[in-house]
Amino acid sequence: MDNNRTILAVVLIVLLWSGYSLFFTPQRQVQQVAVVEKVTQETPTEPAVAPVVAASDTTGSDLIVNNNQEESFLTVSSDYYEVKMSTVGATVRSIVLKKYNKTNNPDSELYTLFYSDNFELSTLKASGSDGLYIPANLSYKLLDKRKKIEVNDENIVVSFVASINDLIIVKTFTFYPSSYSFDLNIQLTNNSHNPVNGKLSLSLITPWDKDDKSRMYTFVGPVTYDGEDLSEDKPGDLDKSPRIYKNNIIWSGYASKYFLNAISPQDSSEQLYITSGLGFVENKFTSAQISLLTEQKTSFNYSSYFGPKEDEFLLAGGHQFEEAIHYGFFHPLSKPLMVVLKFFYGFIGNYGFSIILLTFCIKLIFWPLTQKSYKSMKGMQKLQPEMKKMREKHGKDKQKLNQEMMSFYKENKVNPLGGCLPMVIQIPVFFALYRVLLGSIELRHAPFMLWITDLSAKDPYYVTPLIMGVTMFLQQKMTPTNMDPTQEKIMLMMPVVFTFMFLNFPSGLVLYWLTNNLLTILQQYLIRRQPD
Repeated sequence: MDNNRTILAVVLIVLLWSGYSLFFTPQRQVQQVAVVEKVTQETPTEPAVAPVVAASDTTGSDLIVNNNQEESFLTVSSDYYEVKMSTVGATVRSIVLKKYNKTNNPDSELYTLFYSDNFELSTLKASGSDGLYIPANLSYKLLDKRKKIEVNDENIVVSFVASINDLIIVKTFTFYPSSYSFDLNIQLTNNSHNPVNGKLSLSLITPWDKDDKSRMYTFVGPVTYDGEDLSEDKPGDLDKSPRIYKNNIIWSGYASKYFLNAISPQDSSEQLYITSGLGFVENKFTSAQISLLTEQKTSFNYSSYFGPKEDEFLLAGGHQFEEAIHYGFFHPLSKPLMVVLKFFYGFIGNYGFSIILLTFCIKLIFWPLTQKSYKSMKGMQKLQPEMKKMREKHGKDKQKLNQEMMSFYKENKVNPLGGCLPMVIQIPVFFALYRVLLGSIELRHAPFMLWITDLSAKDPYYVTPLIMGVTMFLQQKMTPTNMDPTQEKIMLMMPVVFTFMFLNFPSGLVLYWLTNNLLTILQQYLIRRQPD
């Protein structure tokens, strides 16, 4: 029984050493190709049509489009973003986020969320099949003469119109002043003398480099939410086997560590195809079969989100975009920890000091358990002489030795596992906070003090990891132990192992561990001063 603490201590090391891959590696999604159900064709009722700027006469000269016309561009700008749009396909060519920089340097350029210098990789392409034939590169006419539009206090509506084979297509974008979301309405009108049938598709295109792989702790690639589960599809697997979803698609898009591009279709019959090609990933939303009679109209509505994975803006975007933030196995613990951390930040204005305060609160909650743990270890240490005699007396009879040991523990009211179990209970909290500090955009480029200017990046001078290793060594030396000298020396290797592990960890996580060590040393000092 005297080896129980040694075994549990080793288990702790193994848990902390291998827990990352055990809990945080993005789960490999089983590639499934759903069978698309055959939809009975029916004539849809005429839906509400979105407003069109400068399109009060959408049946006159505005609808005369020269498909060979020269490409032109429009820039829509707000305090949050700058969106560049092209008349070829009425697509988006680039999105720049004005609240975020590319690097942490003061003179860094703004962060470009999306960029394409050609039509092939532009996003929000609309296309149609069969009688609703709409080439993705169809030339549109912009119903606004300006080259740049500012989104200030009011919503801005921008419309593009095109026609092909007596089918009129109007793509209307609605931009909002205080949001990373914008809406898209696609209206189709059949101006021919015959009914037309087919399907409409909208493609979200995201540039993808094979070197931009998911890390052990962060998934990068297509994500889809169906109202219950968040599915992740590895881009490298999609070129071999495209993923097909049907029905109940709340939204789908492409997620990186800190940002999300996503589309939420408002048509419940939508089918989703996710594929990858040379340098891109495509989330393609395809409607059910539709039929348009002569002069009949129909429209399709989509909501989008192109911005940071931050609760405030994801919630404002609606459509459950906030489900893109998921901390893995420990999400139920991580979520409230993030809420508390942001609460402290609201008062302090510094995430570094907020981490320190949160660590203090966690330590306070576990103080009684830790107190009991150290007292138990201290009690076991005092019983070592008697236990040594029992081993010498019953060393050859293991069964008898165990019986005597158990009786001895019971008489002295000591639990041999009491010193380790409270520590084990705290491990989930550590991993939960680990996920929060590692993947929250709030810590991206967030300064602390002195040389630590980015809590999401490693300490550039490795000062905090080294100090953390020293405090861990002191903590280890102050902890009561029942081990023999050889086992004790082995356990003293823990600070060395952890120091090397934490060298490249985000400084915010190192700050948490360092603060926790200092508080533990203080608690051990106070326990030592208490009378027996």
